Amino acid sequence: MPVLTSSFYRPPFFFRNGHLQTIYPTLARRLPPDGYQRERIATPDDDFLDLDWAQVGSDSLAILSHGLEGSSYRHYMIAMARMLNLHGWDALAWNYRSCSGEMNRRLRMYHNGAIDDLDTVVRHAVGTGRYQRLALIGFSMGGNLTLVYLGTLGPAIDSRIEKAAVFSVPCDLAASAHELAKLRNGIYMKQFLVSLHQKIKRKKALLPGRIDDEGYDSIRNFRQFDDRYTAPIHGFRDAEDYWTKCSSRQFIPAITVPTLIVNALDDPFLAGGCYPVSEAEHSRCVYLEMPRSGGHVGFVRFGQRGAYWSEQRAMEFLLQEG
Repeated sequence: MPVLTSSFYRPPFFFRNGHLQTIYPTLARRLPPDGYQRERIATPDDDFLDLDWAQVGSDSLAILSHGLEGSSYRHYMIAMARMLNLHGWDALAWNYRSCSGEMNRRLRMYHNGAIDDLDTVVRHAVGTGRYQRLALIGFSMGGNLTLVYLGTLGPAIDSRIEKAAVFSVPCDLAASAHELAKLRNGIYMKQFLVSLHQKIKRKKALLPGRIDDEGYDSIRNFRQFDDRYTAPIHGFRDAEDYWTKCSSRQFIPAITVPTLIVNALDDPFLAGGCYPVSEAEHSRCVYLEMPRSGGHVGFVRFGQRGAYWSEQRAMEFLLQEG
């Protein structure tokens, strides 16, 4: 499919900077989750997932997957749900294990390849019998998870899943981890590590003797964190093995439903292989759009009803014929 190096997105004059685009929405965009209805579902391994529904009585549903250390309450999740509702779609914003406000029961939490949990959510939504068509929308890590899911299932995917749109996706986890480890991105790295530490401490209290945080303050980057926690807890050899097996870039050629990937060229979280140009060029289903600006899950626009460009672009893609 065409690779869109030019984009219709034009940031407001004072937002032509990737860092500002990344930080501003987190600090300034406050959106109450109007209309969310929470549901807790069981997982096959006797844990739970918390789902937040935003329903208008539609037979079309979009399932929203958030970013690392995010939740259904992040501004981009609430705003996307609102946009979907405005256009007559139901939305289902799900929370990864440990992200809904209550720690999950099992030692495992979530990671970039945990498509079994996404599959549990999809099957639950389909099982309600209310929906004739579904779409998947993902942000950052949620975008990577969505692409891995689509590519893993390939032609075996549920026929009701008709489209997908993902934004700010670290398609190459190693490249993203190396980029975030750079000094200029220290503010983001520190924020992630502080948030993850809080969860490790809560998990330690819940499961004493199975996990600890001794020496955690020496961790400075994702390689060290994933080597110590993500990899051994979830069955990977080390960080490199985890990144290699769970990077979505390799799954793109197997995707069989129309899928839009939007990665801004000034995204401070992305580098190199996070822009899967060759894979998109050789795909019959995947579109890659690379706006010059947008930051990481930014795409600020002061438009109608306060919608950002990413919400408008996703809706445009979902409603597009063909």
